[in-house]
Amino acid sequence: MADLMTMLTTNPVARQLGVPQATRLRRGRELPAEQVALGAAGGGTVAARSLALLGVSTREALVDTPATRSVETDDKGRERQVPTPYPSRIGALVLDATGASDLRDLEAVRGLLRPAMKGLEPSGRVIVLGVEPQTAGAPMAVATQQALEGVVRSVGKELRAGATANLVRVDLLTEGATTAADLASTLSFLLEGRSAYVSGQVLHVGHAEGDAERLVEAAGQSRPFEGQVVVVTGAGRGIGAGIARTFARDGAMVVAVDVPAGGQGLAEVANSIGGTALQLDITAPDAGHRIAAHVAQRFGDAARIHAIVHNAGITRDKLLANTDEERWGSVLEVNLAAQLRMNEQLLDPGLPGGLDDGGRIVGVASTSGIAGNRGQANYAASKAGVIGLVQALGADPRLATRGITANAVAPGFIETEMTGRMPVATREVARRINSLQQGGTPVDVAEAIGYLADPASAAVTGQVLRVCGQSQIGA
Repeated sequence: MADLMTMLTTNPVARQLGVPQATRLRRGRELPAEQVALGAAGGGTVAARSLALLGVSTREALVDTPATRSVETDDKGRERQVPTPYPSRIGALVLDATGASDLRDLEAVRGLLRPAMKGLEPSGRVIVLGVEPQTAGAPMAVATQQALEGVVRSVGKELRAGATANLVRVDLLTEGATTAADLASTLSFLLEGRSAYVSGQVLHVGHAEGDAERLVEAAGQSRPFEGQVVVVTGAGRGIGAGIARTFARDGAMVVAVDVPAGGQGLAEVANSIGGTALQLDITAPDAGHRIAAHVAQRFGDAARIHAIVHNAGITRDKLLANTDEERWGSVLEVNLAAQLRMNEQLLDPGLPGGLDDGGRIVGVASTSGIAGNRGQANYAASKAGVIGLVQALGADPRLATRGITANAVAPGFIETEMTGRMPVATREVARRINSLQQGGTPVDVAEAIGYLADPASAAVTGQVLRVCGQSQIGA
């Protein structure tokens, strides 16, 4: 019965009736099967240099012009010009619009995007690079750079067969400009199957001080967390278990944390990945110190945490008119206040087993924290608070001087045991109300967190990455 709606919407009759069909998405550390097309609007070059550092083979992007169009006749005998598609499929289009500054450049963007709309392979990628609009200078340039966001979000909603579109903004026009090495980790993530459920999003990449060659080398690693300690809270089931397994796959020594009541599931996850289990109520005033003590005891006094993933969270849903102090306060305490305390404790540079220099803080927010949700004022407040927290930490000079980044993911509808208990109609609507016409999986959230926690992602901080298939809820 639980799968009835899916059966009704995916059978041949449903296809004939035009019911949108979900595509099996390309996942994992797989680049597109076909070649990457590379184009530029306004003369940008950082994309080409970054792809070259990654060793990604590219071809010149096709441009839509009157000379490259063909004529089609419809069933009523009317003729129209249509763009000539690529002679063979392309795996992705990377469009460098960092130099775009006027409407002529926006026409170049259109001309490069149009042939790709039907030229992409299934689960293809469109990646557009721009600069932060406020750094672009003249009003026309600011408007042009802001226009890219509208283009990319619209393209993401028009693509089919599991293809995605995303915008990356860089700091080429400011002091401490983004380099090709800074960009490598983000381009790698967006091209690979790791970003399967990320579309219509805007990411900012800054500049990380340090060895550029080291950043590029790290971006190409299949096991980037080899020998590093990663702490995941709420790891006993669902998304948390998926996060723990993904970090273990990528070489991490995982400390899986959950409440004592979830001890059996926690032990099963930890044992299956060769990690360690720590039964802990994260609302304890000394939770951060207890995590650090566990790390020092299990891995040695010199061991430190590379990344902490704040995944633990609860819901206590009620309309605000029916929400009392306990129901409100418990959600804020687990989902937000506990993170604040643990971060402060683990950021102590003198704490054995604390957060290492070059470490990563990753929070798990929610699309509810961006758009709100009926009956979830407490939950939405806590998750919006997580967003504000990582934005503040991303600008904190204490973290910057130690090379520590802070970011968050905001999942949309993710297929878990919990969502499987939702009413059939509600669940199916939630699955379909995004550009990819399906729910995400725990591994989709985990892959996005892995990207943000990657040593190669040192230039990405203070960001909130939605993992929602470009949900219609929120921006």
